[in-house]
Parts: sequence; C-alpha cells; structure tokens
Amino acid sequence: MSITTAQMRGARGLLNWSQSELSKRTGISTTSIGNIEAGNTQPREATMKLIRQAFENSGIEFIGFDGMRKRSEHIVKLSGSEGFSDFLDDVYFTAITNGTPENPTEVYLSNVVHANWVKWMGPEKWLNHTNRMTKDKALMDVRIITKEGDNHFPASDYSQYKWFSESVFNDQSFYSYHDRLAFLSFENDTVEILIIKQMDFAKGYRTLFDIAWEHGTITPTQELARAS
Repeated sequence: MSITTAQMRGARGLLNWSQSELSKRTGISTTSIGNIEAGNTQPREATMKLIRQAFENSGIEFIGFDGMRKRSEHIVKLSGSEGFSDFLDDVYFTAITNGTPENPTEVYLSNVVHANWVKWMGPEKWLNHTNRMTKDKALMDVRIITKEGDNHFPASDYSQYKWFSESVFNDQSFYSYHDRLAFLSFENDTVEILIIKQMDFAKGYRTLFDIAWEHGTITPTQELARAS
C-alpha cells in the first residue's frame, strides 16, 4: 500500500527529518523528494515503497489513507533478504546519526559468520555496505568477534576483530548499536532478526561484550584477510 504526500510530509515532521535526510535514507534525490511532496511529479510505486519502508524502519506507522503516528512498541521483527538489508541500513544510519569523531557510536557484534552477511545481502549490497561504513568509520567504533581460526575479515577497513574459541562460538549473532540490541538467527534457510530498542539493554550488553573482548577472546594471529 502506498502513502500520500501528506503522510510523507507528516512522517518527516514526526521524525524531524529534512528532505535531505530522507534522501540519504532512500537513495532518492532531494530534488525528486521535493517534487513528489509538492505534487509536481507522479512517482513510481517502487519509489513510494522505498520511502514508506524508510519511515516504517524508523518507527512510523501509517493509518488508513491519511494518518500516521510513531509506533509505541520497542520491538521490531525483520526477516529474509529484504529484512536483512533494512537491518544493516538501520545499523549504518543509527551509527552516523548518533556518532561523532570525539564520541563514536559503539557497534559491537559477536558470533559473526560473514558468509551469512554476504548470502542475505548479496555481493553488490554487501560491498555497498562495507564501502559506506568505511567512508564514515570515524563516526563509529566497530568491534567484531568471529570464530577462532576464521581469518576472513572483510570489514577490517572499519572494524577491529577478535576470536571466540570454537567451544563457545555459535552462529546465533548479536548486535548492539546505540540504543538497540539485535538478535540474528540463521536457520531454516532464512534469517530472522529481532531488534529491541531500549538503551539500558543495549548498554548492558556492551558492558558484557567489553568484558569478553578484554578477557574472553583471542587476538587473531594471522594477517587480516579482506574480501576479494
């Protein structure tokens, strides 16, 4: 279901987004967004779907033909390839929105198998993601824990890596970034993502991660290997 231009303007107002911010989150030019909102152009359905998804991913709920509101819930569920792409969009935009070079956003990942990331993003989207994370790496502190002996570190341009021993590693992944704690399950030929938006939970996990990072991990012994 599409949204109206009035809902589009209203959703931007609820999120305090400029047209430029919406452009960054959708890849649609600021000029095109302005023309859509002014009624100067008839957008394609795919364009309005991108815009709607960007709003919904940031907590906007559309009601009927002309209403909208911020979701009160603090739990978001995503799944499949599209959901995984939306999730990494949320990681990136949350990190650059809340981070500064003096106080970068902490983005902590544990139990990571990068093959899962490439599988569900696809090689092109994965490359685009690593490129944008690298471009804005000054705004975030990314730390990743993988399995002992895994020397495939495709995010090494913007991340630090350590290992969990094989005895404690599993591929149910955890992500903590700003006020979000996410659980990623790769089972039954799909990916399921649960995001809890609660600062105390997110910070609590990062405290435990810091302890594991300093005392429960292994420093990789071989040179970092980047994706080809």
